[in-house]
Amino acid sequence: MKKIHKITGLLLALTLSFTSCNEQDLFDLNVDPNAVTDMDMQYLFSLSMLRIAGEYENTRANMLYSATMIQHTSSLAGYFSGDKYFYNAQYSGAYMERHYTDVIRAFSHVIEKTKDNPAEANVNAAATVLRIFDLHRMTDLYGDIPYFQAGRGLEGPNNWFPVYDNQREIYNDMIVQLKAARDKFSPSARSLGAQDFMYGGNIDQWKKFTNALLMRIALRMSNVDAAKARETFIEANTSGTFASNADNGYIKFTVGPIGVNRNGLNDGYWNTYKYSNDCKISKTFIDWMKANNDPRLMIISGGIGTPADPSTWVTDPAAQRGMPNGYNSTTIRTILTGADLDDFNARGNRMFSMLNLKYLDWEDPYILITYAETELMKAEAAVKGWISTDANTHFSNGVAAAINSWTAFDASFARTADQVNTYIAGRGFAAASNADKLRLIGEEYWAATWLNDIESWSNWRRTGYPALTPTQDPNRFEANEIPRRLRYWESEIGANPQNYEAARSRMGGDNLMTKVWWDGGN
Repeated sequence: MKKIHKITGLLLALTLSFTSCNEQDLFDLNVDPNAVTDMDMQYLFSLSMLRIAGEYENTRANMLYSATMIQHTSSLAGYFSGDKYFYNAQYSGAYMERHYTDVIRAFSHVIEKTKDNPAEANVNAAATVLRIFDLHRMTDLYGDIPYFQAGRGLEGPNNWFPVYDNQREIYNDMIVQLKAARDKFSPSARSLGAQDFMYGGNIDQWKKFTNALLMRIALRMSNVDAAKARETFIEANTSGTFASNADNGYIKFTVGPIGVNRNGLNDGYWNTYKYSNDCKISKTFIDWMKANNDPRLMIISGGIGTPADPSTWVTDPAAQRGMPNGYNSTTIRTILTGADLDDFNARGNRMFSMLNLKYLDWEDPYILITYAETELMKAEAAVKGWISTDANTHFSNGVAAAINSWTAFDASFARTADQVNTYIAGRGFAAASNADKLRLIGEEYWAATWLNDIESWSNWRRTGYPALTPTQDPNRFEANEIPRRLRYWESEIGANPQNYEAARSRMGGDNLMTKVWWDGGN
């Protein structure tokens, strides 16, 4: 008992001694004298850029949902939710979950820390452009989202529960922010140099990239605000955008470390997780390429066989076969007969064309926007009468660029000028009606955005091209229709309930079939 009293007395004495100390001394106890108190914002910018291509969210939003919904790929596995129109809360909310807490927050911090320093104008401008790029993807995926307060929690508690902003307001502000950022790039400010994994500090290319993004935004809103879309597109096009594949907006990677400097999409498709063992190229896409004698067929397809065993690969173009969308390993047997059913019983999904492993390396580029896309966008603008340049020239440039761009992934993907020109001539663009020209542009945009499937899906929702037949899985979540958006990250229902509910009510629901503003929704 005496021992207990002595210990109690000692603790009381220590307590009294601490309370008599200066309050600041107590706070100082929690300060690590070896901690970093400041950093070069270019380093944080670099990390943020790489994180756009993170494996977790790209595997889920891009690969499991968008690529199968848009019928670029297909899978019999139930966890490939997109082409069966299943709802998986983790997959659907993954982009919000990771990018608000990581990418958007980091870019916002860079912008805030450099906004008043003319010497850091280039990192401020580039961070603004990529922050808008990522938020543009986010709003296209979900509709109304936290935008004006997004990633700004470090600036004060008023941003801790961000408002979900209306997509129309988001689009209008993105245009303003991008123009201001484009005009801020300066040769007199510190160069991004080696910290820039897209353009190595070349501000002329950053300006072109910014204008390409403005053109993409303009066309996306063209069905609901044609006047603003036209004005924005013309201004960006006049300012100047990509001139060749050398301007392509690619994030360049190496082989590691994992989670930082590897192409995360490719980490999911092959390398680390090898999900492409469970998915194949869609019958829709293979049939389209074969019908049009597309020289990309054996770029996109790595052949038929076991991906990990090259000795099994059948690379004859005529033998390529796509997997029908919307089936599982049981229901697909209902559409296979005779020798095909026997083949499936023997080989399973290995009877269908696989993704080409040559574009799935860790160090392969991650695609943001390409020259092919900008030329196809110009072709559409010319058909609409927005610009006076020749739609046929833009179409030809866009298709050729899309085919030739694959050499950035592997030299063996090179195609001859004759092959490219023959294919373009076969598409019959010059003689087509305006309505058919828009169809051809939409189809080629779909082909040009292989691996960039969030963009493929967004452009399809706007244009309706290519014409896709919805699948008919009886266990679909809402409807046997291709979804119009993804559902919000479910954590927001409990963590930010008032703002989540306001957005859900304004949009008319938080469902896969709820249309976003530019798609004809609220």
